[in-house]
Amino acid sequence: MLRSAGKCLKSSLAVLASAVAVSGVSGPAAAWADSPVGSSGNADKPRPGALSAGDRLFPYLGNGGYDVDSYDVRFDHRTGGTMMDSSVQIKATAQHALSRFSLDSAGQEIKSVSVQNARADFRVSGEKLIITPGKALKKGQSFRVDIAYRADRSANPPSPAHPGDVPNFGRWVNHREGFALLGQPDRAHLFFPMNDHPSDKARVTFRITVPKNLQAAANGTLQSRKTSGSRTTYTYSTRDPIPTHVVQAAVGRFKEFKQTGPHGLPLRSFVAPEDADDAKNLVDLISEEIEWFENRIGSRYPFEAYGVLGVKGPYAAALEGATLSTYNSLSSRKDAPAAHELAHQYFGNAVSLKSWDDMWISEGHASFYSLLHETEKGYNENTFEQEMRRAYDFDREERGEVGPPGRLKSPLYVLGSTNAAGAAMLYGLRQQVGEDTFRKIERKFFDTYRHKAAATQDYIDVVNEVTGRDFTGYIKSWIYGEKTPPMPGLIHCPCGSGNQ
Repeated sequence: MLRSAGKCLKSSLAVLASAVAVSGVSGPAAAWADSPVGSSGNADKPRPGALSAGDRLFPYLGNGGYDVDSYDVRFDHRTGGTMMDSSVQIKATAQHALSRFSLDSAGQEIKSVSVQNARADFRVSGEKLIITPGKALKKGQSFRVDIAYRADRSANPPSPAHPGDVPNFGRWVNHREGFALLGQPDRAHLFFPMNDHPSDKARVTFRITVPKNLQAAANGTLQSRKTSGSRTTYTYSTRDPIPTHVVQAAVGRFKEFKQTGPHGLPLRSFVAPEDADDAKNLVDLISEEIEWFENRIGSRYPFEAYGVLGVKGPYAAALEGATLSTYNSLSSRKDAPAAHELAHQYFGNAVSLKSWDDMWISEGHASFYSLLHETEKGYNENTFEQEMRRAYDFDREERGEVGPPGRLKSPLYVLGSTNAAGAAMLYGLRQQVGEDTFRKIERKFFDTYRHKAAATQDYIDVVNEVTGRDFTGYIKSWIYGEKTPPMPGLIHCPCGSGNQ
C-alpha cells in the first residue's frame, strides 16, 4: 500500500497506521486456535489439514495440507443490491494425505461444495470453511474444489484479531453501480473462499457478468468479453501466481487507456470518465516509470501487463493490485507519478512474503525505490538523503511503541510501520557496500525469489553471498532490534559512524 509521496513520509505513515481497522494479536478462541499448524507422522495416512498457516501476526489466516494452484471466480453483478451470486473453482495439490481441509471464508452464504466433482460435506466455523471430501485425498494428488456461494458486498466484519473493533472502511468498496476490492492485509477472503496467506500464491481468473452498459476490470489480461442480451461477461486471468491480498476486481463506468510499455508490454488503465483528462498525464508516465525500475533493479517488469485503476468513491488507500495498482482517484495525484505501487509489483507481488513479519521486504523496498525515483526525477523537492533521514527519524520515534518491523507488537501496524525502517536499512546497506554491489544484491534477490515467497533470512543469505561479508547482525538489528540502530553514511546522523 501507498504510504507516502516523499514529502510527507512521516505524516502519511502515521495517518495510515491509525486508520487501518486491524488490531491486537490476541482474541477469543476460534476454530484455528485448536488446530496444530502441522504435525509429523505418516504423510500417507489421511489427516486433517491445519486450520492456520502459523503466522505470528495473523494466526487465524491461512490453512495447511495443500498448495493452491489457481482460483477461477465468477461474480454475477446486478445493480440495486449488494447480494451477488458467485462461485469459485480451486485447483490445488495435497501436501499430505487429507481427510479434510479448510479455506478462509467470511461474509458469504455457502450454497454447495464439491471435491473432485463429488458432493462434499462442509461446515462454517468462524472465518473457516471446513470441507470433508467423500474420499480422502492422497499426498501429491491434484484436486479440484467447486464452491457456489452468495457474496454479501455489505458484509464488513471486524478482523478476528479484535472482534470488538468497528472497521473504519469497507473492503467491498461499493458505489451506486459497482464496486472495487480492498482486501489487504487480512480481509480478501470476504470476496471468495481462499487460502488467504501471502505464502500461498496462485493464478487467478475473474469472470464478471455485468449489465452491458457497465465495464469490469481485474488482475491480469482480458481474455474475452461476451455479450448475451443485456448482460456482458468479462474474463480476466493472470499468467503468474499472485498473493490473495492483492486481488482486484472492479465494476463501473471507466475510460480505458490502452498503451504499450517497454518490450511491447501491454498497458491498460481504467479511470472514471470525469477524471480522464486529469489522469492522462499520470497514465502517460507509466511506461517511463517501468523503464526506470527495469534499469534500476536490473530485471524486466515481472508480470504480463500493467495499469492503474482509478476508483471514484470511498477507496481508503492505494492498493498494489497485482498488474493493476488501485487508487481512490487518479485526478488527485497530480504531484508525482505513482511509483510506490509499481515498486510493489516487484517486491510484494512477484516476490511475496513467507509471513507478515516479512512485510518490510514489500514496504521497505517500495518506499526506498519510490523515494529514489521521485527525488531523481524532480517530483520531490528533497534529496534522497533527506528522505532517508526522515525515514530514520520516523522509525526512531515510533519503534518503541509499535515494535521493530519484523516483530510488530500488533497487526494494526503492518500496513504503516515497516516502510521507514525497511527503506533506511536498505539505504544503510547501500552506503556500506556501494551502488554497484547493492544493485547486484537486489537483482540476485529478485531473480531468485521471483514468483516465490521470501523471508528476511532469505534476503540476509543473498546479501552475504553477493558481498562475501557477514551482514547478518546489521540487517537483524534493523528488522528485529528493540531500538533503531545507527545508520552508516546518513547525513547529520547523531548516532555514530555506522555499525556492522
